Amino acid sequence: MSEIHHKDCLLWVEVLMVLLASQFTLLTPLSAQDEPEYKMEVGAGVGLMNYLGDYNGNILKQMQPMGGLVAKYKMNPRMAWAATLNYGQLKGELENSDTWYPSTTNAPADFSTKLVDFNVKFEYNFWPFGTGREYHGAQPLTPFISLGSGLAFANGDKSVVAFQVPIGFGVKCKLKDRLNLTAEWLMHISGSDRLDGVRDPYGIKSSDLFKNTDCYTTLQLSLTYEFMEKCKTCHNDRE
Repeated sequence: MSEIHHKDCLLWVEVLMVLLASQFTLLTPLSAQDEPEYKMEVGAGVGLMNYLGDYNGNILKQMQPMGGLVAKYKMNPRMAWAATLNYGQLKGELENSDTWYPSTTNAPADFSTKLVDFNVKFEYNFWPFGTGREYHGAQPLTPFISLGSGLAFANGDKSVVAFQVPIGFGVKCKLKDRLNLTAEWLMHISGSDRLDGVRDPYGIKSSDLFKNTDCYTTLQLSLTYEFMEKCKTCHNDRE
């Protein structure tokens, strides 16, 4: 084989290798990861708050407006930690309760309390959440469940600080690459029976942490913005 033909063969081999390499790159999942992932989200939300206790036994009655701030740390496309700070109001009336309590004979017929709610929750997405371009297989819409703990600060006739456990579910929707919309419903089980100002209406004391205590629900719609780009060389959460 002449030197010219040998050089031509080497040239064609090099061209073929370049073409094969380019095709292989297009077929790998990395082609769907051409945008950065972000570790943090911050935003705000509005919604409704509902009291459940001695003055109300209906989950749909006495809904009151609320608003707050939210921050999230995204561990990976399926899991995140969320911290929220909300401000709202709890209201109730004895006529909304189907039970007669002997100790409420001289109690007020209704109550109204300002409430500050702070909690930290763990969120688990049913599907990986994202645009699909930063993480292979991610979806722009996913349901999720959440569980956490926090504090409730009630300011009515008397100030009360109560431990509370939020548990619930919701839906996340990606409006744009770094803009997310979340709808979430939570049941907050408190460790106090004084959020409404009335304690032990049956007159029977209990030593159980969450027995005969007040609860409240929140239904919130929040808008968050992603920031703090994740290191591109850290692939542990993709494996």
